[in-house]
Amino acid sequence: MSLVLRNGIWHIDFCTASGKRIRRTTGTNCKNKALELHDKLKHEYWRVERMQEVPNKTWDEAAKRWLLEMQHKKDLRKDASKLKILSSFRGLYLKDMNRNFIMETINNLQCGSATKNRYIALVRAILRKAEREWDWLDKAPFLKQFKEPKKRVRWLTKDEAERLIEALPETIAEMVRFSLATGLRKSNVLFLEWSQIDLKHKVAWIHADQAKAEKPIGVALNRLAMDVLERQWKKHPRRVFTNKGVPVKVVSSTTWSRALIKAGIEDFRWHDLRHTWASWLVQAGVPIRDLQEMGGWETVAMVQKYAHLAPFHLHKHAALLDTKMTHDQVLVNQNAICSEQK
Repeated sequence: MSLVLRNGIWHIDFCTASGKRIRRTTGTNCKNKALELHDKLKHEYWRVERMQEVPNKTWDEAAKRWLLEMQHKKDLRKDASKLKILSSFRGLYLKDMNRNFIMETINNLQCGSATKNRYIALVRAILRKAEREWDWLDKAPFLKQFKEPKKRVRWLTKDEAERLIEALPETIAEMVRFSLATGLRKSNVLFLEWSQIDLKHKVAWIHADQAKAEKPIGVALNRLAMDVLERQWKKHPRRVFTNKGVPVKVVSSTTWSRALIKAGIEDFRWHDLRHTWASWLVQAGVPIRDLQEMGGWETVAMVQKYAHLAPFHLHKHAALLDTKMTHDQVLVNQNAICSEQK
């Protein structure tokens, strides 16, 4: 028997026939229950290694292991929320979860194709773990994503941006000004600290654990951004954006909605401020690859959606038609003159 009592809880610790060490908590202080789980696990590992059997694991066990192993994920709470909604999977053995059942279940969710695809991505990731790392599944089913309608990039004109800023409370308006000047995501602006800013060299840093792509971002601060920071200076010893000396933690959806109505702007989210920043830069002639670095996007493909906003480099090619059509018109005129002379 390989049971160890730690802090009042029994833990399992044994080696399989192949020499693989298995260690895990039983989650109980009852020795008999712990022993039962110990014997069950040892028997399962023996059958897997000696009889080449795949353990009969359930979706619940796979989901629980996923949440335990993915503690480093920033959006793990979103995963947990999705797993709760996928209640139809509860109690099912992994080997019985075929593609048709999974796709039908997700398709019946009351949400759009983009959201359904996020559920598919999560289920696919868990089943692949079960197949490739945990040896709980012979082969994970192929799950095809739903087709998503292509949406236009939503961005504001300079006039619309000014109207939105005027319609917001000053604290939120300052955050919007800073977002439009830097392209930073909402959370990066909300929780920005003075320790991340070098006013002398006009630079701000977003650390890897704060960035979506988990890579540090260096932000060049322009005059607009510097003006905002100078107005916030010394309002709080640590945080940049505050309301009456108290750090801002959230932007009220009611406040945002009322400002949009007052400004006469429809269908605009806070994240669209980042789209606006990117769109303005592209229209000003900033190359796509430079934009990628400025915004901290992981791949250039992620910024290609802005490319159509700056077709200026195509002017020289389009101008070829001017020459062609002018030349053709000259020939037409010459032919007309020749006909009249005859």
